[in-house]
Amino acid sequence: MAYAITRSCCNDATCVAVCPVNCIHPTPDEPDFGRTDLLYIDPEACIDCGACADACPVEAIRPTDELTGPDTVFIELNRRYYEENPTDHAWGAPSFPRSLPARAEPLRIAIVGTGPAASYTAQELLRSTDAQLTVLDRRSVSGGLLRLGVAPDHTTTRRISDHFAQVYRHPRLRLHLSTEIGRHLSHAELAAHHHAVVYATGAEGDRRLGLPGEELPGSLSATTVVGWYNGDPAVPADAVPLTAEHTAHAAHTPHAERVVIVGNGNVALDITRVLLQDPDGLAGTEIAAHALAALRSSRVREVVLLARRGPEDAAWTAPEFLALRELPGVEVVLTDDPATLATVAAALPGEKAALLAGLPVVPADAPPPPAGTRRITLRFHTTPVGLTGGQRVEGIEVRATGTPDGPATTVPAGLVIRSIGHHGTPVPGLPHDERTGTLPNELGRVTDPATGRPLPGTYVVGWAKRGPVGGIGSNRGCAQETVAALLDDAAARTLPSPSGTGTDFGRLLRRRARR
Repeated sequence: MAYAITRSCCNDATCVAVCPVNCIHPTPDEPDFGRTDLLYIDPEACIDCGACADACPVEAIRPTDELTGPDTVFIELNRRYYEENPTDHAWGAPSFPRSLPARAEPLRIAIVGTGPAASYTAQELLRSTDAQLTVLDRRSVSGGLLRLGVAPDHTTTRRISDHFAQVYRHPRLRLHLSTEIGRHLSHAELAAHHHAVVYATGAEGDRRLGLPGEELPGSLSATTVVGWYNGDPAVPADAVPLTAEHTAHAAHTPHAERVVIVGNGNVALDITRVLLQDPDGLAGTEIAAHALAALRSSRVREVVLLARRGPEDAAWTAPEFLALRELPGVEVVLTDDPATLATVAAALPGEKAALLAGLPVVPADAPPPPAGTRRITLRFHTTPVGLTGGQRVEGIEVRATGTPDGPATTVPAGLVIRSIGHHGTPVPGLPHDERTGTLPNELGRVTDPATGRPLPGTYVVGWAKRGPVGGIGSNRGCAQETVAALLDDAAARTLPSPSGTGTDFGRLLRRRARR
């Protein structure tokens, strides 16, 4: 019996650190780390000790003889990785915890945000220093995208919050919610009371399509939909109109039964899964009550996923798509695009297009499935050109990718959801790179675009640092890099000394952010 890593892998490499025979790859010091869908256990080298399973924060590692049904595919995925990437499991160079010279007083460090990047940063600082941490979040709930971005049926992924719980209970950490930089406090005020400030503000904006009709009711961003079903306090309970009462004028028309999602990344798959699965399967999760009630009354029977490029360039990860194919009572189909079908037929094992082999094929203009059935339609090589409708969205105009003067056709739909990525928003008082949506930085040190020099005591981590790429576990290495830069500056004694005390900061917060 060996162990295998399954679909909920968070890629934070906690398992790598505890494996006594170094049989889990890619490791953080290998080129493929962060580029694979998940980490892999070599079944030939695994000694069945179970240390990795005990350490995994999301319960993604299981004995192969316990895997059943669709999960058995991960036995083959783990085996195939080592067939295609042979390794001798040699150990890399050892690394040692950082330490700081003795100081008259501990560092006071502020972290803005409470998502995975902020949590890994706080964990690293608490382990390697005696710093006093102030953690702030503009929301009234903590967790960032871990709480408000992970799909409710990804229950094991959400359990990484238990991994971080001890961080927020630490006696050297103070958490302040409902506190926003630029509203309750300025960056200058925060910096005046701390030796360093680390921004882990993520990428909370969404990219737009820039198409006519995008402002119509029924045109939604993926961030709105995800926030809606996760109970984000900033998203109204009626933000996603699924029931007949919300679409009264269209309640008896075919397009009310179809949702079109522009994009095919993991977020698009999450939304598809939530919209089409049996609501009873979501009832035991942390889904928002208003979302569950709307799903029980939903008339949606089909979700169409539109992609400009072909199946070989699909943005989803293999584990997430495999889970979608196994959704009970839901058929996954391809449209009859010749280029798509040719790519799938020619795909080699392990390629993304090969995952689509054997799917039924339907015409691009097929109506929604009959009552009592549900369907996911994958439509590649298709570019949206505009949204149609009078008082609200009634469809989306599309044409074949690469044919700007070609004929456009309309896909009737009651909702159109854009899921084409996040985009960072500016932090008041700090530089912002509008192109990348990030704080300009070098190794996590925020820099002045005019001079290229670091802003003293100002750091960034996570999506606000590197852009909206990488999952939860990617933030661990990112946080380690930023903390290393901060500790280098502390050791060099280049961090500014705060002019205000911790007591002064507490008084300021009580005046500005009374909640």
